[in-house]
Amino acid sequence: MAETITKALEKRDNGPGALISRYSADFQMVLPEHIKPATFVRLAQGLLRRDPNLAKVAQRNPGSLLAALLECARLGHEPGTESFYLVPFGDEIQGIEGYRGIIERMYRAGAVASVKAELVYEKDYYRFNPTSMQVPEFEPNDFADDRGELIGAFAYAEMKDGSISKVVRINRRYIEKVKAESKGSNSPHHPWNKWYEQMVMKTVLRRLEPFVPTSTEYRREELRVAAEQAAQQEQKEKMRSSTQLPETPIYDVTGFPEADAVDAEVVDDQSTPAGEQAALDGVGGGR
Repeated sequence: MAETITKALEKRDNGPGALISRYSADFQMVLPEHIKPATFVRLAQGLLRRDPNLAKVAQRNPGSLLAALLECARLGHEPGTESFYLVPFGDEIQGIEGYRGIIERMYRAGAVASVKAELVYEKDYYRFNPTSMQVPEFEPNDFADDRGELIGAFAYAEMKDGSISKVVRINRRYIEKVKAESKGSNSPHHPWNKWYEQMVMKTVLRRLEPFVPTSTEYRREELRVAAEQAAQQEQKEKMRSSTQLPETPIYDVTGFPEADAVDAEVVDDQSTPAGEQAALDGVGGGR
């Protein structure tokens, strides 16, 4: 009985949940300030408890679980939300950022006032001429029983300074190309087959990313600058230690007495005759 309990404890301590706890310091290194490492760990562990299939795959391939969670942390999302999904595919776990996660990162960067992204169906009104129009004219046929097939999507961002980003557009052919290149898209459980519209929205927002600041770019730049500054400081310390010379002794001269000043007259080098000297002495004595 005691042996069975010991084995159960060992299995629990080596399970995916315990592994997540052991790597909390690694998550902390890449997480932005708005997510606490302890919260991130608890959410990831709770996700494993709620999804037995995810837990089984994580047990078989813990490395894929950690890789997905690190990517989630780097992007500044909470795992298992509409911003970032953990999806089991065969014997590995893939981390998939949702389209809401991309929009969230754009807003988090601080330069974007609003993001506009729309799916376009056959019966919608859509018109855009890049040479004469700043943004597309679009009216979705929301009240129709059938808007027709999805034929494309567009997205752009309005910046806080009043400017408009590039308007990106994708058509049906491009959408199908992206889907075909996605790993495992032939599986009925793949996101492209379960959440087709959401994946199209994500695809067009991915196209918008190069033209709009995102929080990951800001974060990456902050980390790069911090690393450069640390490297420069380390180099300075090395140079200082390698070129340091022995200290030169400094002598204190304030304790030495100054030389006494001597008053003197300038006299002729020629000797005075004895007679003249006597006469001078006599004159001096008569005064």
